[in-house]
Amino acid sequence: MKKMLIMGPPGAGKGTQAESIIKYYNIPHISTGDMFRAAISNKTEIGMLAKKYIDAGNLVPDEVTVGIVKERLSKPDCKNGFLLDGFPRDIHQAEMFSDMLKELGISIDLVLNIHVDHEKLVNRIIGRRICPKCGRTYHITYNKPLKEGICDDCGTSLIQRKDDNVDTVKNRLEVYSHQTEPLINYYKDLVVNIDGDRDVDVIFEDIKKVIGE
Repeated sequence: MKKMLIMGPPGAGKGTQAESIIKYYNIPHISTGDMFRAAISNKTEIGMLAKKYIDAGNLVPDEVTVGIVKERLSKPDCKNGFLLDGFPRDIHQAEMFSDMLKELGISIDLVLNIHVDHEKLVNRIIGRRICPKCGRTYHITYNKPLKEGICDDCGTSLIQRKDDNVDTVKNRLEVYSHQTEPLINYYKDLVVNIDGDRDVDVIFEDIKKVIGE
């Protein structure tokens, strides 16, 4: 099974597709948020270091973030493939990540880039709803829960994130364009672009064709 990165601007449906990929292929979904929470919960040395920055309201330095990624990718469940989500975020992190992969003897096989026109993304994000308990993402138009306003998985009432508003969304897209989008060229030999402006099931069928069985 492939060792993969998944990319895409805010609201492109990256989270929804990541959920489908990990369930279908039974591989770990490795996101920076989950890694930080796990490292802090397990009180690992690097987790405690990250906690100091977080508790102080500061950004966690790249060196610490890369260290937590390294810690996670070293675990046995990653040997047969993984989906890394939300990292690297910029070229500097990507260069550090490349050095770290060499140390671990790991190579990335595929970078999935889900792309959608930025104007369409603004409308998408405003309609996004999230389960505050399990983190599953929905949309009032494109990815509705079975019961309106209720999470399919845990029955919790869905919420709209406070930062899912027009001004904040446009700012996040601008940050993505400047910081993260250059990674598409950095990983150009591994990138497969996926049109994210379609039904979620159709997108996933395309992704399966790319990844293979």
